[in-house]
Amino acid sequence: MFDFDMVPGPVVHEILQEDRSAVIEIVRRTYLNHEAGESVNPDSYFLRFPDKPDSRIIALPAFLGADVQLAGIKWISSFPANTSAGIPRASAVLLLNDYETGYPIACLEAATISSARTAASAAVAATALRPGGYQGTKIAVVGAGIIARNVCDYLQAAGCRPDAYLVHDLHEESGNSLVEHLRQDLGQAAEFTADLAEALAADTVVFTTTAGVPYVDTPFKPGQVVLNLSLRDLTPEVILAAANILDDVEHCMKANTSPHLAEQATGARDFVTGTLAGVLSGEVSLPTDLPVVFSPFGLGVLDLAVGAFVHSRARSAGTAIAVPDFFAETRRW
Repeated sequence: MFDFDMVPGPVVHEILQEDRSAVIEIVRRTYLNHEAGESVNPDSYFLRFPDKPDSRIIALPAFLGADVQLAGIKWISSFPANTSAGIPRASAVLLLNDYETGYPIACLEAATISSARTAASAAVAATALRPGGYQGTKIAVVGAGIIARNVCDYLQAAGCRPDAYLVHDLHEESGNSLVEHLRQDLGQAAEFTADLAEALAADTVVFTTTAGVPYVDTPFKPGQVVLNLSLRDLTPEVILAAANILDDVEHCMKANTSPHLAEQATGARDFVTGTLAGVLSGEVSLPTDLPVVFSPFGLGVLDLAVGAFVHSRARSAGTAIAVPDFFAETRRW
């Protein structure tokens, strides 16, 4: 009852790399469980700093029932200035709590988990929103950091294999690094483009940037699929000219995301077509006369589900680090 484990980053990384298909299935199933009311996913809490307006640390508490039966919280920081020093923007930990007693059972390095669940959600959306597949199409990735690399890996694992990739990033060296990864590690045709407009014309456009305010103001065309993972690249006009699929409507309408700005501009939410879970279950149909934009705010239940999977695998493999006597008192008297 009082066991407590630490699962360090290299262990998390290895487990997630070994079975991306399992992570994709976990994320797909968790979306459906969440839609069915088998979870509790409160609002995220943002800790901001007056002298660092672009930085934040976010708390994402959650409970997931179904076959997981765990509560937990992800504590994830986003400090964009880190990238200029050559270190990742995000760092995180995930705490898992036993549902029966409430006691914490594990602490996991979670930037890797967060990146994987984001990439897996993109893969789930990509397959659902373009059911005809990716043969004969081009995917553009705008923003070439760690999230972008993971998204490409998970798209490959999900069978989304276009004829070619385009990569756009303001930092050309990062863009070329992703191009090299696509070519050498994934066997995909890929090119860097400094022309944002060229990237935005691709059949599928994936945004994985650190943008804080919208800069894309040209609407997409029918047939295009947009994975709006970084949430703040698109102006309200672009959102309003598309069919919009969200992970959770209430969560997306916060923190000046592109859908939130569209809601503020119109005073309504009738531009929302439905949720990804609705598409997966067949309850939401996609129009053919509009582009489709997927905007996932990022749900704590996804971190919980993927974290539970990682913890279970680590314990089975003996790579979780047990912390003896973590709790000082284990008896009431």
